[in-house]
Amino acid sequence: MKEIIPVSSIDATVLVPGSKSLTQRALIAAALADGSSTLIGPLASEDTSYTSKALEQMGIGVERGEEVWIVHGKGGQIAPPEKEIFLGNNGTATRFLTSVAALGHGPFRIDGEERMRERPIGPLMEALVGWGVDIRSVEGTGCPPLQLASSGLSGGATVLPEGQSSQYLSSLLLVAPYAVAPATLTVRGEVLSKPYVAMTLSVMSDFGVDVDCNSDFTSFTIPRGKYRAMEYQIEGDASNASYFWAAAAITGGRVTVANVPVPSLQGDAGLVPLLARMGCEVSRDGDGITLQGRDRLEGITVDMGDMPDVVPTLAVVAAFAHGKTVIKNIAHLRIKECDRLSAVLTELGKMGVKVEEGPDFMVIHGSGGEGMHGAEIETYKDHRMAMSFAVAGLRVPGVLIQGEACVGKSFPDFWERFEKLR
Repeated sequence: MKEIIPVSSIDATVLVPGSKSLTQRALIAAALADGSSTLIGPLASEDTSYTSKALEQMGIGVERGEEVWIVHGKGGQIAPPEKEIFLGNNGTATRFLTSVAALGHGPFRIDGEERMRERPIGPLMEALVGWGVDIRSVEGTGCPPLQLASSGLSGGATVLPEGQSSQYLSSLLLVAPYAVAPATLTVRGEVLSKPYVAMTLSVMSDFGVDVDCNSDFTSFTIPRGKYRAMEYQIEGDASNASYFWAAAAITGGRVTVANVPVPSLQGDAGLVPLLARMGCEVSRDGDGITLQGRDRLEGITVDMGDMPDVVPTLAVVAAFAHGKTVIKNIAHLRIKECDRLSAVLTELGKMGVKVEEGPDFMVIHGSGGEGMHGAEIETYKDHRMAMSFAVAGLRVPGVLIQGEACVGKSFPDFWERFEKLR
């Protein structure tokens, strides 16, 4: 259990590890490329370890140094693994690598932890079936474990039946250039987390494959081709930077995150203008972003459909604002590492914050921090719960984070870097 000690003031410049989202996308593109790629500044974490080790099981060499990884791509050739691919609770890797496995020829079995067996993957399976893939949910739940009898992708037209998770869509896009015939993909319904799709298209373009699509990301035409091996620089992780900007916001302090650029490929950098709407001052500082907190924050109403991973961060900041904050269009938080919508409100309630929960929204009645008190925070084995509630402990005495080691999923040295705010 980790006790968070309040601070009187913050004035700090920090670096965050490389983007988890970009690292995982670049790993896939590099693995499918023809030749060896160099990834500069990748994130070394539990999640990216699962991804890289699974790629090794599929015959892709990955050399992991401290600051540089070298990925030896095989031009889309994917070998069946000798044993089951186990991916923990890494939803991104499970979805991405399911499609990568479909490129192979032979049997593949993909599984994960108990929570991963509760996280749906049925829409992705249905779209892969449209491209000729033999895939089934072993327990018939539409969730892992999955069994594939792979023989490559046929290409042609397929449909993703819903866009609730952008990871389904990104997974399909990343492998589509390796289909036998040029591929088209149609998405039914609203695509959530669009910045993550834009990120995928950007990585694909950097590696040499350009995709035609409409503006709402519901129709795609993907040409046949191969990614080119390259040297790829990975930005600092905006989702992980959010905790440091939030720390400045609630304490009235100043924090510069020096390695999240403007503009950023990452949609979660969009938290910064939201904090500005609440009353903070934002400036560009070299290759980073500086946020200066103010004495008074104001509640806002915001659609967070495109930024689900920073909802817990914003919710914690909202507790220290004055007035009501309404966060809408977040039903997809319920299928993350935990039901984040419910979990965030439960833990804020423990701290004395008045909250409301709807099927796809939350309401936080901010009091400027007045009346809030310490509590033992349950993390639900979710890294983002641990890190966002650590921020609350910078203002409120007695905040104890249970299962604090869960930050290893995306930010292994978070606690050491967080201490540098003092």
